[in-house]
Amino acid sequence: MRSPYFDDGHAAFREEVRAFLAAEVMPYAARWEEQDTVPAPVWKLLGEHGYLGLLYPRAVGGGERDLFTSVVFLEELGRTGFGGLRAAVSVHAYMATHYLSWVGGPDLCREYLAPAVRGERVAALAITEPGAGADLSGLATTAVRDGDHFVVEGTKSMVSNAMTADFLVTAVRTAPGGAGPRGATGLSLLVIDTSLPGVTRTPQRTLGWRSAGTATVTFDAVRVPAGRLIGRLDNGFYYLMRGLQLERLVAATLALGGMDRSLDELRAFLRAREVAGEELAHKQALVHRVADLATELAAARQLVHHTAWLYEQGELPAVECSMAKLHTTELACRLADTALQLQGSHGYLETSCAARAQRDARAATIAAGPSEVMRDLIGRAVLNRPADRSPSARGN
Repeated sequence: MRSPYFDDGHAAFREEVRAFLAAEVMPYAARWEEQDTVPAPVWKLLGEHGYLGLLYPRAVGGGERDLFTSVVFLEELGRTGFGGLRAAVSVHAYMATHYLSWVGGPDLCREYLAPAVRGERVAALAITEPGAGADLSGLATTAVRDGDHFVVEGTKSMVSNAMTADFLVTAVRTAPGGAGPRGATGLSLLVIDTSLPGVTRTPQRTLGWRSAGTATVTFDAVRVPAGRLIGRLDNGFYYLMRGLQLERLVAATLALGGMDRSLDELRAFLRAREVAGEELAHKQALVHRVADLATELAAARQLVHHTAWLYEQGELPAVECSMAKLHTTELACRLADTALQLQGSHGYLETSCAARAQRDARAATIAAGPSEVMRDLIGRAVLNRPADRSPSARGN
């Protein structure tokens, strides 16, 4: 599809990424699903090709590429059809390490970001807790200053990459009880090495995203050097609020690729199967269902690309990021469900691509803020928007 957002360089990069994934990922991704992990050599291979630092400065080995280069990469990563893989890579390259690149000091960037870009150290983002998810004010993991260390106590759950991560970018409460409305302030971000005494990781078997290596992480009096603080003390809430916008844009972009894959597989199935001597692809009821899904997908793509353009202009399009995330991830669920239904018993097999797509799609409506939170954010923003006082509006 021609687009004002992409040029010939993006097209060439897309072909490069697609060829890499076809050769180095697709033959093995099903095995990684069974093993609940993305193996260490894969991270290094991704790093060698520059795919783990597309947005980051050359000083740390990054590519300093424009945002739409990342959009291409994420769409193609989503197109693999393996949600666990895309979750693992995106958490590493666009979520956990994002905070290091943005507000991490030179020492942290040298010790953690640079090797992460090379694929030598795997990163995870530890925010969610058993008693608090989207509500950051409810986070209870604490970090108490003790000399030149923080002592960390608490539990994080649903941490993607946790089982293979070398370090965790972790949201901790450094001001007990919070220092602002609803306890929002008083949060900080720490880099915590998973090898430190007192860090325990327990695998969590999830419905989908299996190769993401999801786990519960417990911190029992973990002593973290004070120099592992990312940015300023007690500013973690504001960093997270901004970082979540990128997370939501990334989730929406990955969903586009996943839907492309599901639609391709559905089209191939409907063309290959016959009922009463006629291809399923000629049945009007099925043709119309595919038409509706393809149209919604085209509209979702424009919303996501426009949001990415706004983000690249230096804006923080919080409402658009929420809209893009809500619409694409919910659409991905509907498309995956329809694809499974129209493939009948073939789609219902646990090993089918349609079944995996359905399992994986649901997770994206929960991560980085569930759909209900997205609707709340969008609805409040729309209702609180100032009235349009333009002449045309007054004329109505």
